[in-house]
Amino acid sequence: MPRMLWRGRSPAEMLSATRVLHGARFFTDAAGEAGAATETTESGKHQEHDHHHHLKVAKGAGMGIGNVRVGLEAIHRIQVPTPAFLAKPKTASIIGAPMTYGQPYAGADRGPQALREKGLHQALIKLGWRIEEAGDVGFEPPGHSAPEYSGPGACNFSYAVGTGCRKLKDVVQKHAAKGNFVLTIGGDHSIAMGSVAGILSVRPNTGVVWVDAHADINSPQSSPTGNMHGMPLGFLTKLVDPTNIPGCEWLKNVPPLAPEQLAYVGLRDLDREERNLLKKLNIPAFTMYHVDKYGIGKVMEMVLDYLGNRPLHMSYDIDACDPVIAPSTGTRVRGGLSYREAHYVAEAVAETGRLGSLDMVEINPQLVDQASEGGKQANEDTLDLTLALVGDAFGNRIL
Repeated sequence: MPRMLWRGRSPAEMLSATRVLHGARFFTDAAGEAGAATETTESGKHQEHDHHHHLKVAKGAGMGIGNVRVGLEAIHRIQVPTPAFLAKPKTASIIGAPMTYGQPYAGADRGPQALREKGLHQALIKLGWRIEEAGDVGFEPPGHSAPEYSGPGACNFSYAVGTGCRKLKDVVQKHAAKGNFVLTIGGDHSIAMGSVAGILSVRPNTGVVWVDAHADINSPQSSPTGNMHGMPLGFLTKLVDPTNIPGCEWLKNVPPLAPEQLAYVGLRDLDREERNLLKKLNIPAFTMYHVDKYGIGKVMEMVLDYLGNRPLHMSYDIDACDPVIAPSTGTRVRGGLSYREAHYVAEAVAETGRLGSLDMVEINPQLVDQASEGGKQANEDTLDLTLALVGDAFGNRIL
């Protein structure tokens, strides 16, 4: 960074701006005192204040963050290798999965349409892809007459989530069988139960890169909340017996996701039983500690070496990114992937020439005060980043 950018700035301002620039592993307030970004919001007000404040500090330090090109302006077509198992001409099937019952916040179902309105189709066409728009899968809300889980622990709205994911699985399987790249837009992360199941039904040897702040490998017994967006990998790996969960019985006929087919990137908020399970199963789990220690380039090299020469699916939860750059999501955890780290993850997986499917999940435009300027900006920033990450997976590059 040229020294002239720091002239006239106090040490506290320089430190705060540097932390914003490098992904905000932790925050400082304008006076340099240690501060904590509020993770729970009252109508999104604390969240949008933090987001607005840190961007303001960065701009004040001369970084020009407000002038970064985003959206369609930032799309540059580069020839990235296309997997041999995909058909020609290369075609992307876009499937909306507006699921919101896997977690407690209303608004996650608005992600698919918000991303389309942001310019998703135009971006992929600009990158040389044909588009097959499959529309949104119709999910039924929980009903009074729906069977409920009655076993140990809790599995909230299992019938609504499970039957919805069965519908999604069938749609994903149909499009993957045609040789299309399948892009599934959530919705909360419980949808991966359906999207990954659909891919495994066509390519059972697929490796999964799980980009997330959370491990999502709980069972009803181990989950502290009973929310199913924290359980998809528990079901996909068959650590949870689906025949005992109303709405999820269909999973017994889906090829299992073996531990050697799974690797994590960006973890930083694990439940106790998840920690024990990841160690027991020896699943590569690269936390933000490893990103700090080795750098994102080395982390992705280790992830991709481990998964080997197999088809790849990437399940990308936007909460893997730091809340400073992706505030409009339901389970924010400080200290996440920086802007460039988030991009590099998607770029590295795409450059293998083996990526054939992608989930983008947990975008929730309703968690901020949309009537305020800060709330609107928080949503715009989150959607711009999400669109850019999808673009990376489809071949967008700097040069």
